[in-house]
Amino acid sequence: MDADTGSTPTTMRALFIDAAETAAIREVPAPEPGPGQVRLRIRHVGICGSDLHYYADGANGAFAVREPLVPGHELSATVDQDPAGRWEPGTPVTVHPARFGDRDARFAEAPNLFAGGSYLGSASTWPHTQGALSELLVVEADMLRALPAGLSPRTAVLAEPLGVALHALTQARSVGAALDGARVLVAGAGPIGLLAVAAARDAGAVVDACDVRDGPLERARAQGAERVLRADRETPEAGAYDVVLECSAAPSSISAALQAVRPAGVVVQVGMVPPERQAIALAPLIAREVRLVGAFRFVDEIDDAVELLARRPEIEAVITHELGPERPEELFAAAGDSEASGKVIASWL
Repeated sequence: MDADTGSTPTTMRALFIDAAETAAIREVPAPEPGPGQVRLRIRHVGICGSDLHYYADGANGAFAVREPLVPGHELSATVDQDPAGRWEPGTPVTVHPARFGDRDARFAEAPNLFAGGSYLGSASTWPHTQGALSELLVVEADMLRALPAGLSPRTAVLAEPLGVALHALTQARSVGAALDGARVLVAGAGPIGLLAVAAARDAGAVVDACDVRDGPLERARAQGAERVLRADRETPEAGAYDVVLECSAAPSSISAALQAVRPAGVVVQVGMVPPERQAIALAPLIAREVRLVGAFRFVDEIDDAVELLARRPEIEAVITHELGPERPEELFAAAGDSEASGKVIASWL
């Protein structure tokens, strides 16, 4: 039912990316939930790096926009309609944005790596998987995560990117890293890096952060970084860190991470590197027997993220800008200004 009129909506507004630097709000038919599905009324949507690439470049890596794409996979919402009656209308929720693919017994505990899955707001599938930057969204009921009492929908929009940061810690632990009392370096203090600082601090680590801009470093300090380093002016101490969470994807930063980690330490590659070849200095990885592990999205860490946000709502300070979606060029420009902005969110009135 429409929250304002009590009637069932027949249309909705959505933000479509048509090509590079070409986006607009359009009115389209309202989606109807099918068996096992729930319709949501979207409250807030975070702008992710992949959304920025779709807007700025018309592609995210190898995945080009081939039809109008609604971006967005970081969201909070309220339940609008559940045909099965399991979810009460108005229930505040966030969403696990993945539909996992075909099970592979070789890595059954890592469904995020299964082939054939999809992710909200992604051009990796055909037809594209439409995302959350719309007034209404239909998802499978098992993708919903109810918000605990006291967790605001504005804060809960961070659950998906915080899940990414928490999965990076899962990956560090998977190769033997202990985080309580560990020295951790977060390389790259964009939104994911800031949430990685918060997650590592909550795990008991002593955290430093490095970036090439002052704004992100100030925000990293606010999330609990003990020391912040301008990476273009000073080099992290060689061999000083038990774990490095590399969140920038810059080749120079990856090389510096391998130099900064101690012998037998762990580097988790969180930042998504572009598909072309990169020049990275691998000598420290060999000479120090560094364990280098990737981190791709997450499995079920979004549940831990919801719990952490409810327990530490001050993490919401990662959000620096809240804009309406009606002016896409302003929304994406704000998200692309890494000096001035942390997490930028779009909110429907």
